[in-house]
Amino acid sequence: MLIDGNSVAYRAFFALPLLHNEKGIYTNAVYGFTTMLMKVLEEEKPTHILVAFDAGKTTFRHKTYKEYKGGRQKTPPELSEQFPYVRELLDAYGIKRYELENYEADDIIGTLAVEAEKDGYEVKVISGDKDLTQLSSDHITVGITRKGITDIENYTPEHIMEKYGLTPEQIIDMKGLMGDQSDNIPGVPGVGEKTAIKLLKEFGTLEKLLESIDKVSGPKLKERLQENKEQAVMSKELATISKETPVEIPIEELLYEGYNPSNLRTLFQELEFNSLLGKLEGGEEESEEASDENEAIEFQTVESIDEGIFTEQMALYVEILEDNYHTGTIAGFGLSSEKGNVFLPTEAALQSETFKNWAEDETMKKHVYDGKRSIVSLRKHGVALKGIDFDLLLVSYLLNPSESTTDFAGVAKRHGYTNVQTDEAVYGKGAKKKVAEGDILAEHLAKKALGIVSLYQPLLDELEKNELIDLFYDLELPLSFILADMEYTGIKVDIDRLKEMKAEMADRLKQIEEKIYGFAGEKFNINSPKQLGVILFEKLGLPVIKKTKTGYSTAADVLEKLAPSHEIIEEILNYRQLGKLQSTYIEGLLKVVHKGPDKVHTRFNQALTQTGRLSSTDPNLQNIPIRLEEGRKIRQAFIPSHEDWVIFAADYSQIELRVLAHIAEDDKLMDAFRNDMDIHTKTAMDVFHVSREEVTSNMRRQAKAVNFGIIYGISDYGLSQNLGITRKEAGTFIERYLESFPGVRNYMKDIVMEAKQNGYVSTLLHRRRYIPEITSRNFNIRSFAERTAMNTPIQGSAADIIKKAMIDMYEKLEEEGLKTRLLLQVHDELIFEAPKDEIEKLEEIVPNVMEHAMELSVPLKVDYSYGPTWYDAK
Repeated sequence: MLIDGNSVAYRAFFALPLLHNEKGIYTNAVYGFTTMLMKVLEEEKPTHILVAFDAGKTTFRHKTYKEYKGGRQKTPPELSEQFPYVRELLDAYGIKRYELENYEADDIIGTLAVEAEKDGYEVKVISGDKDLTQLSSDHITVGITRKGITDIENYTPEHIMEKYGLTPEQIIDMKGLMGDQSDNIPGVPGVGEKTAIKLLKEFGTLEKLLESIDKVSGPKLKERLQENKEQAVMSKELATISKETPVEIPIEELLYEGYNPSNLRTLFQELEFNSLLGKLEGGEEESEEASDENEAIEFQTVESIDEGIFTEQMALYVEILEDNYHTGTIAGFGLSSEKGNVFLPTEAALQSETFKNWAEDETMKKHVYDGKRSIVSLRKHGVALKGIDFDLLLVSYLLNPSESTTDFAGVAKRHGYTNVQTDEAVYGKGAKKKVAEGDILAEHLAKKALGIVSLYQPLLDELEKNELIDLFYDLELPLSFILADMEYTGIKVDIDRLKEMKAEMADRLKQIEEKIYGFAGEKFNINSPKQLGVILFEKLGLPVIKKTKTGYSTAADVLEKLAPSHEIIEEILNYRQLGKLQSTYIEGLLKVVHKGPDKVHTRFNQALTQTGRLSSTDPNLQNIPIRLEEGRKIRQAFIPSHEDWVIFAADYSQIELRVLAHIAEDDKLMDAFRNDMDIHTKTAMDVFHVSREEVTSNMRRQAKAVNFGIIYGISDYGLSQNLGITRKEAGTFIERYLESFPGVRNYMKDIVMEAKQNGYVSTLLHRRRYIPEITSRNFNIRSFAERTAMNTPIQGSAADIIKKAMIDMYEKLEEEGLKTRLLLQVHDELIFEAPKDEIEKLEEIVPNVMEHAMELSVPLKVDYSYGPTWYDAK
């Protein structure tokens, strides 16, 4: 099997929406490439395999024709950045890859295909480029990926004859005549595929045709062929794949012996290909190295707890096997100090007044792992854990957020403590996961506690060295206590309103269903792409935009393009969006409500994102869709937990752009914010050189896209996709923006230099993000790293500001003796529940506290509102 790496990656990139992982790495091309690879490996079971790549922009063909591939647009950086990961994917699969200076992937494939055929192999070629069909023979089949990346059309000599009435060799003659726009091969002007095929059926080859031009019917065609003889011959030469490329890799070396699941699992986890993880063969084996490190330690199991086991400073590890500690059970406790290592069984600890008194004593300092999890799980049992002064999970996260994981063994080993097994090795995984028994559990928890003690001083020293000690003690640690309180408190849900919404949504879906049936003239399963395809493209005769292996594509992007063609399309799009709201959000929320108090208890992930932002899970309350009114209405179900209380919402206005103005010290941006101007209107004025009155809504829309695009390091390709304009227009737009805001341009240049010198960038509160890729020799990896360097100080500082605001607000509410409680943080917004008689006070203190969480060179601005539900408060 020979795969055209560049072609398949291109196909995958343009076939799939622009996906990226949590780190911001684009992944759609790698994902598409992976699904194609999985499919062909499964179906074809090749014994030998190679993926060929183009080595550079110039090849031997450029000597023949300088303009070869001349009209091609520059590869979008969002795709270029993914090629290193495609190569990494192949290495993880154990698949050979190859490129050769001065030649294209096609030529490597052509040479090896012919050589392998001579050696008696059956050959399968995979590409997205139909040029390779010229290689087809009795023993070489060329698979061309169609619109969907895993949908492959197999070209054999019989199939080519059936499709074009030509032999594989004549495909080259056809290209010589019709040219190839994508490769800038000129061919004969005015000769398209149909004419080329007709001529070749009559004359056989290009050469014979050019010898017999007099016999061609039609004076105009005759004249074109006569005038472009040399160009046609050159075009054929350019389209001919070399079968004698100096490839220095013998076929035997392409032997494929299968992949190592653990190598692929690591890569899939990094790229967040969660749906593909389950398709990997075999389980992840504990390495011999890991098992060698699992040495016994001294510990004791204590059933009868007295004061003697506790010291003024010690490690406490609380074990919960389930991810969701709101519903999970405590499996036991590990303790460690200079007095030794101890295992406390759950019942013995929770029924002991001595344990409770120690846990609640602020003066007895505890070093923990994931304090928030520990606080919430103990509070469920009536124990208010206090005195935490070190949290290994948070410290590790601050030291390097790009290596964040919640697996204790992974974190400990990263910092040099290796004498602990993974939870998977001790408890198993999936359906077989269960609490270990006796000394196995006891020693595992004692080892975790010992790990915390062992790492306490070295990691504090590292925090100090990296100027992160204040960020830990003044921000992240106190915030973890606030988040624990918010999670434990939960947010009340109006179950009756949710059920009403469910019924309303069902009615609404029914109405839309009837409309769709009316337009279609019959009933059918709207959720079946196959049945829907038949209705749209056969019965209603709408233009076919994309096909899949099972029929017509009815993906969202296809339907959006068809929207102007028929009224049915808008209804189908509505039906799908409402169906997702119904299943994911309304029914999803009903599943996670804790009955009785009728509350949902989300979990805030404090040690996950590389920028320092919080995220939330089970349920994800930061992701309730608000573009559709029906989506916004889901917020009606979130209500205060007391009668006569309200929901009070306060959010920062354009915090990231204000942070950019401060960091970049750009005079125009700073003036706009100081004068309370609409920043998007101001940007439109500067970029389009017009007065405020001349700014149209479209100009403002484009300015808004570029404002936010700049924050995320957008490219001309990314902006062109957002605005539906050409890449050239988008590039001009970005250039004009940077001319208008020179401070921003200088910031971008300086921050990249800083990242290269230091290996990291920092936020205003010294939060670091390491970017080792910034010095990569690979242009694409380096470009991604540069965008990350520009974006992180902005996004990360905004995250620091809202975290600081949460701490300040918590303290202020306590200081004022108010009953108001902080319930949620959603990106730049804080949500409270409050008694009505405290509203006046909140209107005074909330904006004041939030706007002064951090002093910038431009004012921070907070908008607020309140109402009986979260929906009304917005």
